[in-house]
Amino acid sequence: MWNRRQGSLRPVGCGVEELRRRRREREAALRKARREQQLVSKRLLRDDTPEEAESGCVDLILGEAEIQQFLWSAQRGTEEKEREGALASLRRGLQCPETQQTFIRLEGSMRTLVGLLTSNQALLQLEAARCLHELSHSEQSAVAEACLPATSYLLTYLSGHSSDFIELCLYTLGNLIVESEAVRRQLLPQGIVPALAACIQSPHQTVLEALGYALSQLLQAKEAPEMIIPSILGSTLPQHMLQLLHPGPKLNPGVAVEFAWCLHYIICSQVNNVLLITHGALATLGLLLLDLAGAVQRSEGAGLELLVCPVLRCLSNLLTEPAVDAVGGQMELRDERVVASLFILLQFFLQKQPSLLPEGLWLLNNLTANSPSFCTSLLSLDLIEPLLQLLPVSNVVSVLVLTVLCNVAEKGPAYCCHLWPGPLLSSLLDMLAFSDTEVVGQSLELLQLLFLYRPETAQAFLQQSGLQALKRHEEEAQLQDRVQALQQTALRG
Repeated sequence: MWNRRQGSLRPVGCGVEELRRRRREREAALRKARREQQLVSKRLLRDDTPEEAESGCVDLILGEAEIQQFLWSAQRGTEEKEREGALASLRRGLQCPETQQTFIRLEGSMRTLVGLLTSNQALLQLEAARCLHELSHSEQSAVAEACLPATSYLLTYLSGHSSDFIELCLYTLGNLIVESEAVRRQLLPQGIVPALAACIQSPHQTVLEALGYALSQLLQAKEAPEMIIPSILGSTLPQHMLQLLHPGPKLNPGVAVEFAWCLHYIICSQVNNVLLITHGALATLGLLLLDLAGAVQRSEGAGLELLVCPVLRCLSNLLTEPAVDAVGGQMELRDERVVASLFILLQFFLQKQPSLLPEGLWLLNNLTANSPSFCTSLLSLDLIEPLLQLLPVSNVVSVLVLTVLCNVAEKGPAYCCHLWPGPLLSSLLDMLAFSDTEVVGQSLELLQLLFLYRPETAQAFLQQSGLQALKRHEEEAQLQDRVQALQQTALRG
C-alpha cells in the first residue's frame, strides 16, 4: 500500500501559502510509489514426449541403487544411446522431490553429474543440464546448494553457440539464484554479471527472455542494492535493457515483460536512478506507454497487463526522483499524448483489468503533482468527467482520483474555473456519504481548495445540503478539524 500522510486543516485562517505548504508536505509522501513485496518464482523447461507426460512421477521415485545404476550407465555405457537414455531416465526421476533428496544424499552423485555436464558429447551435456534443471526447480534450499559445484560450468556455457543450451543454463541459474543466498555468494565472484551482460547481445529471443528471467531473480535478492545492482549499473546492461524496451517492429512482448520488471527492481532499489534517466529511461518508457495505448485501440490488448504494469510502476517511481527536473526528465514526458494514452489504458483497465486502475492513477498523480502543463492537458482534453466516472470503483481508486483532482485545483483559480461549474460538486457530495476516512478526508481537501480559489462553490455547496453531508463526520476524530474548517469557510462564503 502507498504511504500517505493524513492532512489536517486548521479551523480558521487557511491562507493560500499555508494550503500550498501543507500540500507540498503531503505530496512528498504521496509521490513515493509503493514498494510491494517482490514475488519470486521458478520456471521449468520440459520437452517431454507424450509417454513421459502421461507417466507422472508416482512410478518414477528412484532409490539409491537405481540412481547409481543410471549414473554408472550414463558414465560408462558402451552405446551413446544407452548413456543418453540412462540420463533421461534419471531426469524423469528427478522430477520427484523424493528422488531429489535421495540424489543429493548419495555420495559422489553430483560429482558424476557435473562430470557428464563437462563431457565432450553434446547430447550427454544437454541431458546432464536437464537433470540439473530439474534439481534447480526444487523448493528445498539444500537441493539448490547441492548444485553449487555446477554453477561455474553453467556460467561458462553461457558463452556457447547453442541457443537452446544457453536458454536452459539461464533458467537453471535463475532458479538456483532465488533459492539460496549461498548460490548467489558463489555466483557473484564467479562473474555472473559480466556473463549476463554478454548474453544480452544474443540475436535469439528465447535466450533474451531467459536472460531477463535470470536477471530479475538476481535483482530481487535482499542483498541486491548493496552487492548486485551497482555492478549491473556499471555494466552495459541498462542501455541494452532500454533498447529492448524501445517500441517498434523488433519489440518482443515476452522479452519486454522480463526486462520491464528488471528495470522496476533496479528503480525500486534507488541506487542510481539518475543514471537511468540520463540513459533515456523516461523517454523510452513514455514511448512504450504510447505504443501500449495504441495496441488497445487496435484491439490488440490480450496479455497487455503483463507489460503495462511494470511500465507504469517504472514511470511512477522515476518521477519521484528529486533530480528528475534537474536532468530534464519531466521534459521528456511533457506531451499531451502521454495523458491521452494513460486514459485509454485506464478505460481498458476499467473494462478488463480493474486491479490495474491504481497503477495508472498513481502515474497520473505523479505526473500532475508538480506540473501545471499536465494539469492543463487534463482540462484541455476534457478528461475530468472520465476521471470522475472511476470514483465508484473502490476506495483506493477514489482516493487516487481525488488526489489527482487536488493536484489540479491546487494550481490556482484559473484551474478551479474548469472544475466548477460541472459535475464535480455533486460527486464530492456523494463521496461525503462514504464511511472510509481516507476517501472523506481527500474529498474535504478538494472542497477546501475549491472554496479557496473559487468562492462561489461554497454557496452552491450550501444549496445542495452540503452542511448536512458534513455533519455526519463531525464526531470522527481524524476529520473533526477539517470538517469544522470547511463548515466555517462555507458559511463565510
